Amino acid sequence: MRPKATSLKAKEAAPVHAFRPAPSTARLEARISTELHGTVKRAAELQGRTVTDFVVYALQQAATEAIAQADQLRLSLAAQEAFAQALIEPPKPKAALKRAFARADKLLAG
Repeated sequence: MRPKATSLKAKEAAPVHAFRPAPSTARLEARISTELHGTVKRAAELQGRTVTDFVVYALQQAATEAIAQADQLRLSLAAQEAFAQALIEPPKPKAALKRAFARADKLLAG
């Protein structure tokens, strides 16, 4: 006896992503020289990308790098002063640090 046929539609749940709205986008326009356009177009072709994909990828990389560099170098005035003060007058080593250096000296001395 064959099992009763059931509808796949009744058994299948819609994928989770089916009901998510598309991510919002923004438009960016820029005037560039014909020479730069040719360079960008050639670079995109060499990477097997569309010009739009190439520009978006390059823009994202440059923006991420600029933000990372700024975040690494930015210190508040108070943090700058604390850092400089620690270089000028470093704190006295604690007992644990002294013991660690003593052990290291013994190991290196052989």
